[in-house]
Formats: sequence, structure tokens, C-alpha cells
Amino acid sequence: MDNTEKAQWNRKLDERAAELESELRAAKADEDEAPTRTPHVQVPDTVDAAEERLRGALRGAEVERDVSELRDIEAARERLRTGEFGTCIDCGVQIPLDRLEALPASARCLECQQRHERTHPIEIRIPPAL
Repeated sequence: MDNTEKAQWNRKLDERAAELESELRAAKADEDEAPTRTPHVQVPDTVDAAEERLRGALRGAEVERDVSELRDIEAARERLRTGEFGTCIDCGVQIPLDRLEALPASARCLECQQRHERTHPIEIRIPPAL
């Protein structure tokens, strides 16, 4: 991979990182604002409380996903520096260009990624009722 290609991939990674950082800032602002939206004198009914816990769990999962993707982007930048970008970290085959175009931080070919996801399932944690 020549320097022009490396610069293009770095730019794509930078753009995606900027999007994720913006989403994280928005989530933080939303979280900071949440207590002011709900009057503290009201006691929510069971359905409202469950719904709010679920929304909170989903927001938390979105934040975790964004942070994880930012880590993946940093790892992809390191692979660019070492010349390993575009090579599957599990099997060593070249990751197809269309996959990299869609997900520039991809570390695995599709087959290895699917295997990884089957053996490392994502868990969404819903806080218990108070």
C-alpha cells in the first residue's frame, strides 16, 4: 500500500472517529440533561420505570458500541502504520475492499468476523428495578 492509499484510509478512519466522538458528546449531553427533564416529585409507575431502564440500557449499549468502535479505529491506525491494514488478524487473508470501504476499521474478513461474533456474543445489561 502506497502513502496516498494510507492517507486515504487514515482520512476515512478520522471521519468515522469524528462521527463517533460527536455521538458520544450528544449522548453525554443527553445524559446530563435527563434529570432536568423528569420532575423528581413524581414517582413513575412500573411501566414507566421499566421503559426508562430499558432506554437507559440501550443508551449505554450505544455508548459502549461507539467506544468499542473508537478502539477498533485506533487499532486500524496501528495496522496502517505497521503495514498490516487490510489483512485479517485471524486467518491472514486479504480483507475484501468492499468490506473495508463499508467498515474501514475491519480487522477480520467476513467469515472470521462471523465466527468471532458467534463465540463472543454482545450482552446488553438492563439495570434492575429499584
